[in-house]
Amino acid sequence: MPLDCRKFRNGDQYVSLLGYGIMRMPRAAEGSRIIDRDKGAELVDYALEHGVNYFDTAYNYHGCTSEEFTGWALSRHRRESFNLATKMPVWMLNSREEMEAVFEEQLRKCRTEYFDFYLIHNFSSKNLEKEERLGVYEFLRQKKREGRIRRLGFSMHDTPAVLESVVKKYDWDFAQLQINYMDWEGLDAKSQYELLASRGIPVIVMEPVRGGALAAGLCGESQAIFREADPGRSVASWAIRFAASLPGVLVVLSGMSDMEQLRDNIATLSPLRPLDEREYGVIARALDAYRKSAPIPCTACRYCMDCPSGVDIPRLFALYNRHHNKGRTVYLGIDYRVIGEGRQAHHCTRCERCVKLCPQGLDIPALLEKVRAFVAENALDDIELLHPEKGVRVIGGPPSAGS
Repeated sequence: MPLDCRKFRNGDQYVSLLGYGIMRMPRAAEGSRIIDRDKGAELVDYALEHGVNYFDTAYNYHGCTSEEFTGWALSRHRRESFNLATKMPVWMLNSREEMEAVFEEQLRKCRTEYFDFYLIHNFSSKNLEKEERLGVYEFLRQKKREGRIRRLGFSMHDTPAVLESVVKKYDWDFAQLQINYMDWEGLDAKSQYELLASRGIPVIVMEPVRGGALAAGLCGESQAIFREADPGRSVASWAIRFAASLPGVLVVLSGMSDMEQLRDNIATLSPLRPLDEREYGVIARALDAYRKSAPIPCTACRYCMDCPSGVDIPRLFALYNRHHNKGRTVYLGIDYRVIGEGRQAHHCTRCERCVKLCPQGLDIPALLEKVRAFVAENALDDIELLHPEKGVRVIGGPPSAGS
């Protein structure tokens, strides 16, 4: 069966429901950021042969070498056979001249005269003032008028309020959000998706499997629940189908680093079998088992809410469990900010109202202090998070020696 595609708005352009995220490709050597070209090309070729036509890269992926690899790998195929997406790294730029230099560099690296989809990378509350001061949106709209960008959008890890302000202020062709069944309520991805869907803005989904956390990263009981419900499907396929079952989703991105992952995702969406009511129940049971096995055994019953101080207790505990369990703190700073400053752990006044209401008997104030300390110790700042290389020459190429 062919891979499912979706039509872009009311036009005649069809985009594959599965998109290839060029950010977790096989590496040339252990510890290296450089992509293994032979293995990477084999994956790209297989994806194209099996209907994948959306490829997503960015300036900073793989130590600033992802765009160059993507351009080389895709240039071996007809330009009209794929959609190419990359992003403007606003946090790295300080002038219109630097924007122009980066954009031209991206075209050269990607070996193309235009981008099918182009995004403002990580459009967040921290970048809003800078974006306006530099005129990033106006700059990219001009590139679109020139035909060098076909569709203009943005990616975002932030609150629903920030998302609403961005979609009200500018006219967008699409937006890219982090959506998966763990973050659907835990980080309020539901509200963000519904906001875009209500405005008819197509959604590109990133992190549908949470970097593997919703596959091998789940506890044994959660995995067993999925396998018992459908022995013929992988645990990861449930997360892919959750995102793909949303009607406002145009593309589900997956950073596939080996052929097994690629084949499994293609099979999952060839064609998509949307989740039914029973299967949503399976996901709910697996998620509940995961929560109970976590360092903080919060079941998200929400009896503790609303907190008089505004603290979002269940979401903070979910965040702690997600990162503490797997040691994947690379997104911790962003996830904590998404919860919203007024809802963060340091606002707890230890009134203990929540303790009296918790069916699990948790010492919630003490656990909130644990969350606060964990974030303070482990969260990276945004520059490190999105551009972790040290000593990188921002405009003009790869990391310098010694980085």
